[in-house]
Amino acid sequence: MLKRIVIIGSGNLAEQLALAVAEADGVELVQLYARNAERGQAVAALAQTHWTNRPSELAEADLYLIAVSDRAVREVAEGLPIPPEAMVAHTAGSVPLDALERYPRRAILYPFQSFSAGRRVSFRELYLFLEVADEALYPALERFACRLSNHVLRADSERRARIHLAGVFCNNFTNSMYALANEVLQAVDLPFDVLKLLITETASKAVSTTDPATVQTGPARRGDRPTQERHLALIEDQKLKTIYELISQTIWETSKKI
Repeated sequence: MLKRIVIIGSGNLAEQLALAVAEADGVELVQLYARNAERGQAVAALAQTHWTNRPSELAEADLYLIAVSDRAVREVAEGLPIPPEAMVAHTAGSVPLDALERYPRRAILYPFQSFSAGRRVSFRELYLFLEVADEALYPALERFACRLSNHVLRADSERRARIHLAGVFCNNFTNSMYALANEVLQAVDLPFDVLKLLITETASKAVSTTDPATVQTGPARRGDRPTQERHLALIEDQKLKTIYELISQTIWETSKKI
C-alpha cells in the first residue's frame, strides 16, 4: 500500500500535487523535498507538511513523487538516497520511464493539466495517466491515483508523448493566440476584455462536441479569400502573416473533409 508520500519539487505542479495529496483520504504527505528553500518552505506550509532541502534528511516513504521540470527529472532522481524498496514516480509528460532507471520500482504519474502560480486546480476532475516498469506495481499505483482523481488511465511513453503534444496545441498554442489577438486590439486601444466572451463561447462549443472541427467558424472555414486578404493587409509582421496563412489553410483543408 502506498500510504506515506514524499513530494520532490516546489514548482506549480508540485504545489498543487502537495495540496491534493494532503487532502486525500488514506494517505499521508510526510515531507516535501525542494532545493529552492523559499519556495519549498512556502509549499510545505500550504500543505501543512515538513520540508527539507538536504538529501540526508529525506524521509522514509512508500512513494516518492518527483514533480520537477522535464529536463531536471533524471538529475534530481539520481541525486537522492531513495531506498530501493520504495516506488519512485515522476510526473513529466514528455520524459520516458528510463529517466528513473536506477530505481527498480519506477513509475510515472502524469497529471494532464496546466498549472499556474496562484490558481488552484482540482485533481479530482483532471486525468491522471499511469505507467509502470513492472506490472506488479500497477494496482498499488492505481489505488493511490484514484484517491486523487476520478479519471485514471494507462499511458505508455509513446501514448503519453502524444497526449502531451495534444496539450501543447490546445493549451499553450491557444493561449499564444490569445496573446497575439490582444496585441491586435492594443494597436487600436482596445482592452483584452473585448475578447473574453468570444473566448468563453469558443471553448464552450469545443467541449460540447467530440470533434471541434465540426463547430469551426470564420472566413477560413467559409473559404472567404477577400476577407482573409483584408486581414493580411493589416498585418505588418511577416511571422504573424505566416501564422495567419498556415492556420487559415489548415482550417480550410480540415473543413473540406467534413
